[in-house]
Amino acid sequence: MFTVVRACLRDGEGGSPTAVLDESPMPDDERRLAPGRAGASHAVFVAPNGTLRFFTSEGELPACGHGTVAALALLAHRTGRAEHLLKVGGRTFWGRAVLGEDGLFDAAFDPGPITTRDPLFDEISEMSDAVGVAAGVASAAGVACVATLGRPRLLLPVADRATVARLTPDLERLRAASDRFGLLGCYVYAVPDADGRATARMFAPAIGVPEDIANANSTACLAAHLGRDLRVDMGDSLGSPATVTATAQPSGILVGGLAAILMM
Repeated sequence: MFTVVRACLRDGEGGSPTAVLDESPMPDDERRLAPGRAGASHAVFVAPNGTLRFFTSEGELPACGHGTVAALALLAHRTGRAEHLLKVGGRTFWGRAVLGEDGLFDAAFDPGPITTRDPLFDEISEMSDAVGVAAGVASAAGVACVATLGRPRLLLPVADRATVARLTPDLERLRAASDRFGLLGCYVYAVPDADGRATARMFAPAIGVPEDIANANSTACLAAHLGRDLRVDMGDSLGSPATVTATAQPSGILVGGLAAILMM
């Protein structure tokens, strides 16, 4: 049995459907089937001690931001408590999910240490070409970087929302380039406005997710890279609008979004 939670909703709509299951002695091959059975891209398995494990059809992930939002919402629903101690990849941290009057859970957590570096010439050349962005266009829009949170991914800036919306990536080329450089995928974002509002699309065919409806960890990476609070819209190209928030704290980045529990 599983629960579907739509994580990182925008104005109460859309969000990323995520399968949430109780931990059990299930083989990993079976866990990889869980997202597809739930009509989701990701599944999160929740143990009684707060340990989370994340799977796509390609296998296990070291972390998943919107999966953590989904798990926090379900834990809050079950226990009536806002604060929960979670364990992911050997790291222990607190997350919260508060039920609002609209029936949605407002969830947030500290995703952990984020490191950034300049991309290599071949990385930005091949990855940007595969997603359909000329390397020169990206360079003119802002500073690209490789950000690591669990796994490294390329953060690629473009000038505006229209450019993000027009992208038609070559997913086979992107998968090959991601595998070659050991990258999770490519997070293409429009340079945020003065209020920190931006739009982005995350392409990760190397882990079985051609495009992610909402990618909280990459948004946290972007907030760390730019050193500012963000509110990033995603999912429009997939017909499921989503919004991820990231706030700079003295101890690091706090990332999250709104979540709705659909079925149990």
